[in-house]
Amino acid sequence: MNPATSGLRLALIRQRYAADGGAERFVARTLESLKQHDVQLTLITREWQSTEDVEVVIVNPFYIGRLWRDWSFARAVRKLIGARRFDIVQSHERIPGCNLYRAGDGVHAEWLYQRARTLSSWGRLLQRLNPYHAYIKRAERGMFTHKNLRAVICNANMVKREITRWFGVSGDKLHVIPNGVNLGEYNPALHSHRAEIRSRHGIPDDAPLFLFVGSGFERKGVASLLEAFVKVPRGILLVIGRDKNAARYVRMARRLGLAERVIFLGAIPNVKPYYGAADAFVLPTLYDPFPNVVLEAMASGLPAVISDKCGATDVVENGRNGFVCALGDGQALVTAMQTLTDLVRAQAMGQAARLTVETLPIERTADALTALYARLASARTGV
Repeated sequence: MNPATSGLRLALIRQRYAADGGAERFVARTLESLKQHDVQLTLITREWQSTEDVEVVIVNPFYIGRLWRDWSFARAVRKLIGARRFDIVQSHERIPGCNLYRAGDGVHAEWLYQRARTLSSWGRLLQRLNPYHAYIKRAERGMFTHKNLRAVICNANMVKREITRWFGVSGDKLHVIPNGVNLGEYNPALHSHRAEIRSRHGIPDDAPLFLFVGSGFERKGVASLLEAFVKVPRGILLVIGRDKNAARYVRMARRLGLAERVIFLGAIPNVKPYYGAADAFVLPTLYDPFPNVVLEAMASGLPAVISDKCGATDVVENGRNGFVCALGDGQALVTAMQTLTDLVRAQAMGQAARLTVETLPIERTADALTALYARLASARTGV
């Protein structure tokens, strides 16, 4: 227990809990770990699952549409934290006035910039005129330039660079604390599920199996993945995740002649057996700060193929434990997947991937967060 954090009154802000949401799982794990450090925790949220030994304050004003949703929540939260006494207010939402912000969702302005590169001129115009994006950008800038902001938690060096570039936040406020992974839950022993999962979906044991896990298919790069997979003659692709336009991608796979080689499974509560059944993990995302699924896959012994707009570039090394492909470079994605159809090569790179993430146990993340809280608490009290 760190004496500097003993009795610390910490408020954590996150709108909702989604079982398959990386940010929400990070908050849940943070809550669990901080219980061991005598920190007085208050979770401010619209809705959450039951959390023992944590004060949960429900802030759920009426709304219609996502702009009103985010605006009304931020307004109600600012009123609440103004009336309560907290030592540190840590937000996982873009709310100006918080002391500590975890940039788990990255920089919205950067996401819009990258997305615009894939849109038609009409699509870019609609994006610029979208009132929700305008609101988020204003809130984001207001938060990063607010006098109350004392520190920002970046889960990747990519995010740190983007915050500096877009908002000029000084480096001493930016703390890179990578996501951690539960090395006991995600490990190569999951390979024991290989035969059962493959049998369930009619996948031969010797077929190279690529696994995609992620919700929000546009952002995660499913279209570019399907286009590249056409040029990878061997192998099967499993797509796990939810998307309101999932049927569009199913039709795209059929149109590309991939109906027999691409299997869409939707959202699955327990993905671990699928890590065990696969030979490689692939996520050619348009923009993703640092998805937990990359660490989970690597911990399970899978090489990872990602884009260079994914914060996991901090851990993926070309040709050693996976491949980093430049965003939009379809041929690089094809070459990476084609290389991993060599199952001996894939296995060796998967072993290297496991060794890489063994330096990122979830306990290390909790310790780094606690150390940051201690520094902020000490600075506040002048210790």
